[in-house]
Amino acid sequence: MSTRPPANFIADSLGLDFLNSIATPVDVPVDWLDSGDGLVAWLAQANLVPTHALNALAEQATPGELDKVAGQARVLREWFRGFVRKHMGRPLAPAAVDELGPLNALLKRDETFSRVAERRDSDGLRLELQTMRLWRSPESLLLPIGEALARCICDEDFANIRACEGHVCTLIFVDRTRRQGRRWCSMAVCGNRAKQATHRHRLKAER
Repeated sequence: MSTRPPANFIADSLGLDFLNSIATPVDVPVDWLDSGDGLVAWLAQANLVPTHALNALAEQATPGELDKVAGQARVLREWFRGFVRKHMGRPLAPAAVDELGPLNALLKRDETFSRVAERRDSDGLRLELQTMRLWRSPESLLLPIGEALARCICDEDFANIRACEGHVCTLIFVDRTRRQGRRWCSMAVCGNRAKQATHRHRLKAER
């Protein structure tokens, strides 16, 4: 049974949370995508794949197949990390589209369709247009990840993407504060560590 902590979802963008699926919460690096089981668990925590689809794909997968897909996810993650690191801190230029070949190749494999379905709300039953996805093979688990990355690229202002200032922290997030002053992945973790370090430094200086 895995003893890894829950995955990080602090970025205010699922695409960046995907980058944060490898991090150092305390002292030892943790990769939440280190195996097929890890990938399935991360997707469940991210609510990117319906539970019934995750269970069905996990059951039908051949030995090692999910591990192979997890490896593809890690490759995609590091490609996207390079893209984000290159462009973060300033508005994304239109020419960046020339770098998106790996992502567009993944998106091209998607199989989504629309259907009219019932939805119950406070006013009773309504009809709504729903977007659905076909889950034909374990590799289809990469499709909602690709969509999350695409939404990050198209919807986020890269000028507001920041790296946590924690000494050993590798987490990335979108700064949505009014004055764009967010410095830490979490005030309870890296922010508190920084305060403690400042306090120790001040005490040492006073002595």
